[in-house]
Amino acid sequence: MALRLAARLVLAALNRAEVRRYADAPPPAVSAIMDGETYRRSVAYTLAKSRFGMGVEIFDTAVLALALFSGVLPALFELVLAWGSAGATWTRALFILLAGVLLSLPSLPVEWWEQFRLEEKFGFNKSTLKLWITDQIKGLLLTFAIGLPLLWVLLSLVKWTGGTWWLWGFALVFTFQIVMLVLYPRLIVPLFNTLTPLPEGELRNRLLSLADRTGFRASTIEVIDGSKRSGHSNAYFTGFGRFRRIVLFDTLVAQLTPEELEAVLAHEIGHYRCGHVPRMIALSAGMLLGLFAAVAWLARSPWFNGAFGFPPGELAPSFLLVGLLGGLVTFWFSPILNALSRRYEYQADAFARKAM
Repeated sequence: MALRLAARLVLAALNRAEVRRYADAPPPAVSAIMDGETYRRSVAYTLAKSRFGMGVEIFDTAVLALALFSGVLPALFELVLAWGSAGATWTRALFILLAGVLLSLPSLPVEWWEQFRLEEKFGFNKSTLKLWITDQIKGLLLTFAIGLPLLWVLLSLVKWTGGTWWLWGFALVFTFQIVMLVLYPRLIVPLFNTLTPLPEGELRNRLLSLADRTGFRASTIEVIDGSKRSGHSNAYFTGFGRFRRIVLFDTLVAQLTPEELEAVLAHEIGHYRCGHVPRMIALSAGMLLGLFAAVAWLARSPWFNGAFGFPPGELAPSFLLVGLLGGLVTFWFSPILNALSRRYEYQADAFARKAM
């Protein structure tokens, strides 16, 4: 835990040093498209964001260490299990959710500060306190509405399928993720944002023409009201087959010309046409399968649960512990994933250049 924290702090310091090296003299490629004042503000924002992020990293590590070694999680486990019968699955599922929610509470003031102080300082915050609180409540309700039944089925698989439960668990969660690719923009996004069809006009015609000549079929092009929370912009596509849809942030539509928006969309289509999406899904599936295999092995190992004060053989604590500690392992693989991501971004850029 300390080693990962030290590595992240060093990497962040190196990144800030590189930003400062070009603070007064932007690279030619940047100066060609950005005026001096905007560039100086971007440098200041990047440095402030990095410093804040490192403070958050230290804070989160301290909270995690306290949660793992103070005995509060085993005490919560015993408390929640007492609410049901001895072998009740629902109490174990509820324990995982409650532990996750309680561990997220210390971060709420940090998230508030980031939104209403840091982002506000640089003109990016468009949210209100009421909207921010409403988002937190909606997120909490969704966590229990979706998470509790999913975890109940997942933990019940041990009783239903025996030693192969982790294979069935992988199949369950992976299927859920694929289904959510279709349902998320239809059921979840409207709870937080408003999606409207892109109006008829030059922009819509350009984007539809781009989709036709690149062989990218989408059911619709929609604009999402991202400006109600932030001045940042984005564009993405979601779903697959006839459920695929293109989504543009209204901030992006306001900031870019139709030609520039066409280039942004061409980049996103490039990910699809270059086969990045199925490859990333396959990679995600492989990592998910490895995760379930690790949970199954660790749950059978008496030392793992016992090291943190939990009863041996209990699957729910093993799931929680792997979720909390998994980042300590996956962090060291991030250079590989980042290299793959950068390669895909370059390929999407090359596709967009040809498509334009």
